[in-house]
Amino acid sequence: MNKWWWKILSIVLLVYTVTAGFGLLWKNDVPRLPQLNETIRNLYFHVSMWFVMMTLFTISAVNAVKYLRTNHLKYDISSRLYTRGGIVFGLLGYATGIMWMSYTWADPNEPAAGSFGQIAREPKLIGTAIALLVYFAYLVLRDSIQDIDKRARISAVYNIFAYAFLFPSIWIIPRLLPSLHPGGEGSGNPALNFKDLAPEMRVVFYPAALGWTLLGVWMVSVRVRLQKLKEKSILS
Repeated sequence: MNKWWWKILSIVLLVYTVTAGFGLLWKNDVPRLPQLNETIRNLYFHVSMWFVMMTLFTISAVNAVKYLRTNHLKYDISSRLYTRGGIVFGLLGYATGIMWMSYTWADPNEPAAGSFGQIAREPKLIGTAIALLVYFAYLVLRDSIQDIDKRARISAVYNIFAYAFLFPSIWIIPRLLPSLHPGGEGSGNPALNFKDLAPEMRVVFYPAALGWTLLGVWMVSVRVRLQKLKEKSILS
């Protein structure tokens, strides 16, 4: 039970997120803001994906540092798989964001190409795309090196620099520029700011972020264990 409690907690929180978030358990009203309306419920999923992505990338970077300190390949395996998991959830965050903006940012009175041209210049979208491309390059770099130890060392160093680049590209620069995205140009973070996020949404959003994060860690940890069993001969 000691090893499973957080997994059970993840399932409970996600069931609560879906049922409460969509008002299936009770009538969970959300603020009817202009343009957003009911789409604000996507906050429970879209923003949570970024929480999972950052958590997995952080664990990956920590394992990269551990590898450089110990040269144990088990840390390289963990670092690689947590990076892949972070990329997957980053893409999910990007996809849910695109779905959201198609209902809120696109101008129905203009051709689709006109709206896309404005949205494509969105700093948050550009910064996120660049950050994910940097991590995609990490995977390409790994596949281009045949020597196991050399690949692990170079990948670990690259991973650390990629993680450091993540913060200015996603969290700092987009907040300093004019943006359609909430939190742009120094306006704070509405998902975390108590003054900006309605109380009825906080009781769903915070459990959602935790539940999705636990699920992401759970999924990758299973993959790590399987990979370590597969490469047991190399690790021994």
